[in-house]
Amino acid sequence: MASDPSRDKELSRQEIDTLTSAFAGQLRNVTDARLTAEGYLSLLARASPPSAAEYWDDLLLVVTELAANSVQYAPGPFELQMRRTYDGVHVTVRDSSTTPPAPRPFHPKEGGGGIGWHLIHTLCDQVSVVVRPDGKDVHAFLPW
Repeated sequence: MASDPSRDKELSRQEIDTLTSAFAGQLRNVTDARLTAEGYLSLLARASPPSAAEYWDDLLLVVTELAANSVQYAPGPFELQMRRTYDGVHVTVRDSSTTPPAPRPFHPKEGGGGIGWHLIHTLCDQVSVVVRPDGKDVHAFLPW
């Protein structure tokens, strides 16, 4: 059986250090962002596996929530950036809204959302928002 040459080569730091991907801001782009993040984590795990199995799922959930919030509350395109840090992964979602995210009441019996921002803060080591004249960047730092 022949080996896959792409799996034999050593991944360069450039290939796994930073991912940047732009999306149109449509509902289907939430799934696209999650799949893009999963591809990045696959590359990252080949070079440096997560120190706990749940970190993979936590990262995918945070990316999904940030992308969904961007699509729901910020009209227009958004950008996902993921970057390896010393002990984790830095996720940034840039969108066109200058309104910072805010927690909303969560009423599980009534539905209607409200849990995403709480989940993000629970799963991340640090969360910050930088408002720019043309939008904002939401930064989330998670362990890996």
